Formats: sequence, structure tokens, C-alpha cells
Amino acid sequence: MAKHSNGRRAPKPIMGAPPTHQASGYSDSGASTTRRALRGFTPISVSPARDIDDNNLTLRQRSRALYMGAPVATSAVRTVRTNVVGTGVVPRPRPDAVALGMTPEQADEWADAARREFSLWASDRRSCDAQGLNDFWELQQLVVQSWLMSGDTFVLVSRHKASAMRPYQLRLRVVEADRVSTPWEAGSGVGSVAARTLPAAVTTGRNSDNGNFIYDGVEVSPTGEVAAYWVCNHHPFEVGDGPTEYRRVPAVGTKTGLPNVLHVFEAERPDQYRGVPYLAQAIEPLLQMRRYTNAELDAAVIQASFAAFVKTDDPTDNPFNEVGDGTGAPDADESRDENEYEIGPGTVNFMLPGEDVTFADPSRPASGFDAFVTSMATQVGAALEIPADLLLKKFNSSYSASRAALMEAWKGFRMRRSWLVNDFCRPVWELFLSEAVGQGRLAAPGFFTDPAKRAAWLGCEWIGPSQGQLDPTKEINAELAAVGAGITTREAAAVRINGSDWDENVARLRRENQALFDAQPTAESATPTEVVQ
Repeated sequence: MAKHSNGRRAPKPIMGAPPTHQASGYSDSGASTTRRALRGFTPISVSPARDIDDNNLTLRQRSRALYMGAPVATSAVRTVRTNVVGTGVVPRPRPDAVALGMTPEQADEWADAARREFSLWASDRRSCDAQGLNDFWELQQLVVQSWLMSGDTFVLVSRHKASAMRPYQLRLRVVEADRVSTPWEAGSGVGSVAARTLPAAVTTGRNSDNGNFIYDGVEVSPTGEVAAYWVCNHHPFEVGDGPTEYRRVPAVGTKTGLPNVLHVFEAERPDQYRGVPYLAQAIEPLLQMRRYTNAELDAAVIQASFAAFVKTDDPTDNPFNEVGDGTGAPDADESRDENEYEIGPGTVNFMLPGEDVTFADPSRPASGFDAFVTSMATQVGAALEIPADLLLKKFNSSYSASRAALMEAWKGFRMRRSWLVNDFCRPVWELFLSEAVGQGRLAAPGFFTDPAKRAAWLGCEWIGPSQGQLDPTKEINAELAAVGAGITTREAAAVRINGSDWDENVARLRRENQALFDAQPTAESATPTEVVQ
């Protein structure tokens, strides 16, 4: 047996025991507690309620402040909003003609009628918006922008009295994320009692009437299904708006099964019931970029002022010992404090004997300013899925690089548009069709009795703004080649190129061709198509 240096025998190793001097797997890499770089890196991730809900109030305030005060943050939010929604994501009804026993022509006729009825409701702001401020397309823009800044947004479904010119009762009310929160009294049981304390003071509570947990305003059943939402009657920081009261809104109607609340958000983790602001992961670099930019801007303004400082042995010779531009006209912004000096364009300051002004480095902006901001924008854009070129609206790359950046950005735009359609547009379409069919304005046999037929009638494609083209000639020729090879369809190509409806394009071209033919009486033997060719 081996001996230690002090002459004692070393303990005999235990057979089968793992070696104490070795680490395997992640314990020797990412999970190591002995490596110098990882010793102090001991984060603890708990449930979404603690990680997300407890921090959401702070994240919302910071995200909104950056949106309102940091140009790069403003660009990030508006770039997503403009590309996801633009002027509106419009419905294109696609009823399943085979399942409904209809001919394609009958299905197209029904789709046209449904689209006209929807436009009657959606294009009138007083018909679709409970506040009467926005039409349906503008509500989409509001929903997306609020969702990005706050992490999620809510749309309350209500019914108003119909009129002869506005036959539909359906109304939508967009509610900011802050107003959906857990009442203070939920800690001891809220029931139907109105809370009269500051909202968002607590995030997790319990409904004493049914025992359901409430996670930041979202009431959840024992099975984990969303049962209701708790909506405050005003914004939590609104002063002088009366007592604070909460209303419990069931997630779906008990009789109709249709949603009462539409919740638009992006889930990051299982068991997550509230969203995280879009800018959350980039708050710190965005804030530092704003500070750095403001510092450089202030320094450049000071450098451009060309202020003059006059030193004199007898300050009493200077009238009023004042600062100014030499015109003698009083200025309310000029200081009369003899210990204060102004720096502004054309300013002359008289200084006392022994006083001096020294600037450390008047060279602004710094030579590395643009490169640093671009580098930081690249990292921020990577987190937000927006290439730096698109984030800064600065396109200096080659065609191939710009196209690759645009294609990568559009993966994120399409994904978020899909979420918007699933969380907002499709539920609204179902709510609208239910009322239109119920009123008899649209005929849809089996809509309320057969779930399969209901799904067939609800078929609808939602079309938003297209990606755009960097080189129209190349990209249109590529689409034509793909259509000729059977890889894609003309309808899909029309959507990708400019977001148009191929059927409407064909109908319009038919009318235009006929108009051209009628305008050329000498071409009597030609057909409308031959005239155009």
C-alpha cells in the first residue's frame, strides 16, 4: 500500500466508487463549479410566475421608455409592426367546397359575399371598435405594437346595439397589458369583491370562490386551462380615475363557446400565462447605446458652439458682467449668476481674473462612434431577429448580402404574423361569421350544428404585406420559372411578389383587355387578348 510523505499509509480506495478528482459530462464544462470563469456564475431559474410575472411590470416600463426615447428601440418595434401588419392583414375566405358539397364557382361566390360583409363591419371604425377610434386594420397595428412593447395585449369582446346602417353588434376593445393583473385581495380570497388597492402590487393569488390560482391576472383551472381574466377598470398609474375595481371576465362564453377575451402573446416556457416584452433581452445594450449617443451628441453640440471666453483684469469695466451674443438684447435663457457661464452659438463670456476654461478633447464625434453603434446594433438585431441593416435602415451591402438579411428577417415577420392570425384574426373571423350567419346575412347550412361543416365554412387565408423586391426583374423571372416548372402556383407567386389576389388580378385584366379592345375599332378581327399581346 502506498504511503503519504508523512509515513502514514494512504486510505484504501473503495471499489466501484467514482473518482473524486475527475468530472464528467457537463460537470466538467457548462455546469462546473470549479472552473475560474464559472465560479461566480450561479443563476437560479424558478417558475415562469417568478421569473416572468414578478418582473413584467419593470420590463414593461423600461421597454416603453426605450421605445419613446431610444431611436434604435423605436426602429425595432416599428419595423416588426410595419412588416407584420403594414396596412392590414386581410382575409381571403376559403370554404372547403368538397366538404360542403359545393362547386368551386359556388364556393367563390360565397367567399365574395363573406368578404363584402366583413368589409362592411371591419372598415367602419364605429362598427368594429368599441371606442369608435380605429377600423379593424388599425386595430391590428395597435395590437401588434402594444404586444411588442408590453409583452402581450388583450382584446375584450363586447356587443353593442345594432342599427340600420351598422347591422353587426360585435365590438372589440383593446386593453393594455397593465390592466390585466391580480387583485391585491386575491391573497386572502377575492371572490366577486372589488379590489381597492394598487394593481400589479401582487402577481399570484387565488380565487376563493372556486380555488383557481390567478397568475398576474390570468385565472387558471386545476387542469392548467385558462378560465378567466381579471381586468382593472383603469390603468394602474392613472391618478384621479376613481376607485380601483376588478371585473372577472370568463375566457369563453358559457352558452356560445366563443372567446370573450383574445390574448395575444408569445410563450417562451411551459406553464407561462403572460408574455415578455419584445425588447426585454436587449434592454441593457439599448439603454447604453442611448446614453452613448446622447453623450456624443452633447459633446458635438458644445464643440459646434464656438463660445468665446474673455479674461480681463478689471471685470467692473464689463457692463452687467453678463453673457450674450453681443447684440445687447436680453435673453430669458441667459444666466445672471456671475459664477455661471453659458455655452451656445456665438456666446461671449467675461471671466474673472485667474479663471480659465479647458476642454479635454473637443474632437467630436469620436472616430469609432459609427463602427461601435453598428456593432452594437448587430448584436441587438440578432436578439430581436432583425438584421442590423434593417434595424438601422442603412443598406450598404451587396445584393446577395441584403437579400440574405431580408430573407432572414422575414422568417421572424412571418412567424409573428402567424401568431397574430391565430391569436387575433381567426377568432375575430369566427365571431363575425357566427353573427353574420345567425342574422341570416350569410347562408351557411350546418354552421351551428355540425363542427366539421363549421370548420369548413370558417376556412380563411390571411394575406399581409409582401416581402418586397430588391431586384424585381430577377425575382419575377424566378417566380415565372417556378410556376412553369410546377413548383409553385400563380396565386402563391402573386402573394409573394406584391401581396395581391391572383383571382382579382385576372378579373381586372379581363376588364382592361376588353376596354383596350373596345378602344381600337380598327382591330375588328382581333380578340381582346390578341390586342394586348
